Amino acid sequence: MQEIKESPSTAPRIPADAIAVIPVRYLVLFPGTIVPISLGREASIAAAQEAVRAECPIGLLLQQDSDLEKPSADQLFQVGTLAGVLRYITSEEGSHYMVCQGEQRFRVKEFLDGYPFFVARIERLGEEDESAPDIQARMLQLRQRTAEIVELLPQASAELSAATQNVDSASALGDFVAGLLDLNLEQKQDLLETGDLRRRLDKILELVGSRIEVLRLSHEITAQTKERMDDRQREYLLREQLKTIQKELGESEGGADAERLQAALLKAGMSEEADTHVRKELQRLERMPEAAAEYAMLLSWLEWMTSLPWSARSEENIDIGHARRILDGDHFGLDKVKRRILEHLAVRKLNPHGKSPLMCLVGPPGVGKTSLGESIARATGRKFVRVSLGGVHDEAEIRGHRRTYVGAMPGNIIQSLRRAGTRNCVMLLDEIDKLGAGGHGDPAAALLEVLDPAQNATFRDHYLGEPFDLSDVMFIATANMLDALSGPLLDRMEIIRLPGYTEEEKTQIAWRYLVPRQRETAGLSAAQCELAGDVIHALIGDYTREAGVRQLEREIGNVFRHVAMRIAEGEAGPIAIDAATLPAILGPRRFENELALRTALPGVATGLAWTPVGGDILFIEASRTPGHGKLILTGKLGDIMKESAQAAFTLVKAQCETLGIDARVFEDNDVHVHVPAGAMPKDGPSAGVAIHVALCSLLTGRPVANDCAMTGEISLRGMVLPVGGVKEKVLAAMRAGIRRVMLPARNRKEMEEIPEEVRNALEFIWLERVEDALSAAVGGPR
Repeated sequence: MQEIKESPSTAPRIPADAIAVIPVRYLVLFPGTIVPISLGREASIAAAQEAVRAECPIGLLLQQDSDLEKPSADQLFQVGTLAGVLRYITSEEGSHYMVCQGEQRFRVKEFLDGYPFFVARIERLGEEDESAPDIQARMLQLRQRTAEIVELLPQASAELSAATQNVDSASALGDFVAGLLDLNLEQKQDLLETGDLRRRLDKILELVGSRIEVLRLSHEITAQTKERMDDRQREYLLREQLKTIQKELGESEGGADAERLQAALLKAGMSEEADTHVRKELQRLERMPEAAAEYAMLLSWLEWMTSLPWSARSEENIDIGHARRILDGDHFGLDKVKRRILEHLAVRKLNPHGKSPLMCLVGPPGVGKTSLGESIARATGRKFVRVSLGGVHDEAEIRGHRRTYVGAMPGNIIQSLRRAGTRNCVMLLDEIDKLGAGGHGDPAAALLEVLDPAQNATFRDHYLGEPFDLSDVMFIATANMLDALSGPLLDRMEIIRLPGYTEEEKTQIAWRYLVPRQRETAGLSAAQCELAGDVIHALIGDYTREAGVRQLEREIGNVFRHVAMRIAEGEAGPIAIDAATLPAILGPRRFENELALRTALPGVATGLAWTPVGGDILFIEASRTPGHGKLILTGKLGDIMKESAQAAFTLVKAQCETLGIDARVFEDNDVHVHVPAGAMPKDGPSAGVAIHVALCSLLTGRPVANDCAMTGEISLRGMVLPVGGVKEKVLAAMRAGIRRVMLPARNRKEMEEIPEEVRNALEFIWLERVEDALSAAVGGPR
């Protein structure tokens, strides 16, 4: 292997059977071809100058690796081309160039040492006899194929076509065509090394044939493209003329709207089906003048479609600790609801692709159902939107109108998603129990698809006309009572009940949230108004009687507004407010403890009732008058409560002997059972125990204990059956000053839901039979 020596300034003369060799990177020179070559390496410059000085040809050999700066002899191909140096040029910048013409192929026999450049003994490769018929036939075919290429090349000149036709030698024609073809270095070197003329011509014919097919396809594609471009130019010209005509007529085309919608469509990321539909309608809009009747309708539909969050999502960074702090900071109590939300977040963190829950928060007004939805959105890092369903009686409010109608709009679900701007928002369906069915369909039935995880991924709003994926939305519904909801709708939601607050919970909520908020609303500072510790307890006990805290907040606001008025009139602060000053501000006490007065007479019992606004106490009054044994019921009682009273009356008759009651009393007297607050409708079986105790108290002449209240359904056998709403009823008893509460024994399992401070403050009596209630309330039979 020969190494190039760069240092010697003088070198021995090259033998007659050897030549100077220049390695080239990206060039394969065929005999008969003239090319310029740039010389950059010192060895190559020295070799070229020696060839010019000796007036002898120089050899060009292709490097096997084009990236090598100093290749060795065994890194060069062994077949190259002898080239005569037609001209050697040195520029002012010091660059060296030479113009070479290929003369003959050669093969390296050996490289010689002792020169500052490559020197090799070579074997000149001659051509065989070209007069053979098969060679002439190949030459004729190659000339015809070359003519076809020249015709397909748009940049080919007439001189090139004439040059190919005037070449007489088959080998020269082959080398000339090989130099014209767009081949890679490996293909060109292979043709140069192919010594057999027939094989070489066959290879060139094959390459020429492939090139002709490529050029034909390219020509066809170019023609088709030009035809389309001509059509587009024609369409553009016609559109410009149409714009000019419309401008002269005082009309204008919606080009600006179309461009704006086109840009919005690219960002929308909608489904393939919806994208195809929108693009089709957008093309209609582009061809439609603004004066057309359908233009505004179509434009509105396109704006809705392109502005919906088809793919936009809020980034969820679930941190259980952070979520717990938000829920605890925004709401006092409600441990069960908070735990359920944190469970969902934990599942969401472990399974990000799971379906969102469909929760329904059920409870009396003012317990924080709506505000809890906002806290859930903050805890989950999602956007929050509220959909008020109270009074909705049209199915189109949920599913939208078809866009062909005048003034059509999407339903509330799609409108809320557009406001949210994300497809994974928290959507609060407020007051879902206030939905009403009218003459335009049933909106509750329309919600079935919205709230069904198996269907809402393809929810179809009538206005959009395309399915929209609601599976990522976290739906939270609120309701005061579930009686008005259909079974299928309830089946799609997880019911979470929010009972009323205890007095202690109300006190904590007032000091933590209500007082600061109302003080800020009134424009007061803490230094201007001082509330004594007994104010909140007085407001809760004397001026409000509710399960929630809404009325309590109003009364706190009334107090602060009174203080604000006094300060605005010039009175100097701070102004102290205590329980004794409340009557001067709010008026006399609205609620008083009437238990001692109501239960001082025989025939009066205190029951416990459940209402949509929480638990309440219920007075049952019984009286007898001369008559014929009839049972008279008043107080706007429902059918179930009337049947419960009839069962209690029958049970008293059956137990006359045990209770020490003369049976003839039923023959000579009518019994009247009345439930005060007659304007309020009342129903349900849970007053059975209270009615029975009231009747026994009346007929035995013994009053009911004034510190107990009771609830429970009775049977004709004297059994006490379980009832619902135990927690709400117990809280109502606590608010009313009751100390003993009688409950069905089968409801003992619900004791865990009652707050601990309430369990500690009350005495619970568990009833298996009505005799247990009589024993605790009136001292049992005589």
